[in-house]
Amino acid sequence: MAIRVLPSNLVNQIAAGEVIERPASVIKELVENSLDAGATRIEITLKSGGKALIAVEDNGKGMSKEDLELATERHATSKLPTDNLFDIQFLGFRGEAIPSIASISKMKISTRRECDDDSGWEIEIKGGTKENIKPCARKKGTRIEVRDLFYATPARLKFLKSDSAEVGACADIISRIALANPNVSFYLFVDDKKKIALDGSNGELFDARLYRASEVMGKEFSDNSIKVEGSREGMTLSGLVSLPTYNKANSLSQYLFVNNRPVRDKLLLGALKGAYSGVLENSRYPLCVLFLEVDPIYVDVNVHPTKAEVRFFDQQGVRSLIVGSIRKALLDGDKQSSSKATDDFIFDLTKDSSIQEFDQSSSILTDSLPINQTELKQYSSYFTPTPREHSPQTFTNRCYQSRPIHSSIPQRSSMLPELERKFSIRVETPITNNEEPQSSDDIGPLGLAKAQFHDTYILSQTEDALILIDQHAAHERIVLEKVKSSFLKNENMPAQLLLLPEIIDLSLTQKSALLEELENLSKLGLVMEEFGSSIKVNQVPAIIKDANIKKLVTDLADEIAEWGATSVIEDKINHIAATFACHGSVRAGRRLNITEMNHLLREMEKTPHCAQCNHGRPTYVKLTLSDLEKLFHR
Repeated sequence: MAIRVLPSNLVNQIAAGEVIERPASVIKELVENSLDAGATRIEITLKSGGKALIAVEDNGKGMSKEDLELATERHATSKLPTDNLFDIQFLGFRGEAIPSIASISKMKISTRRECDDDSGWEIEIKGGTKENIKPCARKKGTRIEVRDLFYATPARLKFLKSDSAEVGACADIISRIALANPNVSFYLFVDDKKKIALDGSNGELFDARLYRASEVMGKEFSDNSIKVEGSREGMTLSGLVSLPTYNKANSLSQYLFVNNRPVRDKLLLGALKGAYSGVLENSRYPLCVLFLEVDPIYVDVNVHPTKAEVRFFDQQGVRSLIVGSIRKALLDGDKQSSSKATDDFIFDLTKDSSIQEFDQSSSILTDSLPINQTELKQYSSYFTPTPREHSPQTFTNRCYQSRPIHSSIPQRSSMLPELERKFSIRVETPITNNEEPQSSDDIGPLGLAKAQFHDTYILSQTEDALILIDQHAAHERIVLEKVKSSFLKNENMPAQLLLLPEIIDLSLTQKSALLEELENLSKLGLVMEEFGSSIKVNQVPAIIKDANIKKLVTDLADEIAEWGATSVIEDKINHIAATFACHGSVRAGRRLNITEMNHLLREMEKTPHCAQCNHGRPTYVKLTLSDLEKLFHR
């Protein structure tokens, strides 16, 4: 078959297939062009989920007649003044977006410069065929209309989702771009209805980003996040990350930016996951807005058609910066627990607030609490009314001001499921320990223990709050941090010599990845050597001597090959140390005396990340006086 040169229109359609997947892809390219043009206000209009119309209008610097004509040509751009692809200062630089989109749709561009043009200019392109440029009346800036997307390639329409799903994808990409540009106003109109309205801010950059994050991700995120800052060898990291106890079941709320470019890069996502190792359950994901600034010559943004992934010159340095900065921030804020946990706790206790009246003969004690007669006698004095205080027929759960006179907290049968659900622990033995606490001159922020509830939860009192502590989760964190501290302080981790070395067959990629890290791994106690086409394991870290060595080494090789990071072995050891800590900690159902409870509280106050256990669950819930007053509508 003879070789032929493809026609330009077909080339543009092929390029569109790589870059334009759905309406959100069009919006990304056009909005980035607006930002490169210096726009401070961008309006996006959608109809039929973007299938019928996508319009992007800005107040940027606009284009002259000559520039407009060149802008529709393939690989024509004003954003690459030199031929150096490693000195990219703009979001766009390939010159593919406009001709690629125009080849599969009906496009109309109108633009005007403020400086020297008496009128604007307009051009229409249908399926890649251009019409003549003509004058038009418009204000400064540019408006691009894309109608009948994929009409020239109808097979692509079959892969689009419902209008609402496409609108959701468009809103997501606008949100990501808006987070990186808090000084720019963004507006989204869908079928003549305003869906997004984000006004630009003129304040300090970090304050503007904080406010924009609150707008995009909700105030709950800003209330439960901590500031991250770090720098390393010409790279800087800044932004916000959520507390470990404030997390989600997916990674959709992880917003990562490299030089203000939104990305979904595997290296960055892996580093974020590694930073939360030991404080968050594997199946849960933190929320974040992180901005990484790198000298353009040390990052390649030209490795992916949509520029969603990047390649760093110093991958290990980037990972170390992210992991170290986030872990430092988490350590600085480790005494904080998500306010959402307390708010949800209070809401759940009050949402079914009892407003019904009940007979004295059918008391809350006999109907609601499955306790024996001895317990009934012990507690009845707290609930049985006297004739002088209540009507002989009925009494309600509200005072004369319609405030509750009791809440569901004293009802042990109703409170216990709430505690079990919050802490994910099953409690079997309903016994309360009411020993009188000993006085102490050294009371920390977690207060003084007053009692043990159901042999599982410690009730502590501070000057202005009641604190409920899950004894197992709290001790689990204490044990883990002590175990980690004991071997991470040593330069070389204690190793266990294998009586019979383990021979492990690996792929060439896995083997190469391990061989590059032999020296670093040996310092961590994992001593290996090349053995023909396999790997021979001679020693393993003593703390994981009973682990499945083959699975450990195979997983390690896969992770190093994928992430290119040497700290994954530490993450692996942290995971196994966490398992050890879980089995070596005070269990739920174990009765403690007041001295033991106070000792546990004092240990918590000295332990890093004490607000959550190794699995990311909260170790305590704090109810302030104002929180308690909410329960009683005071």
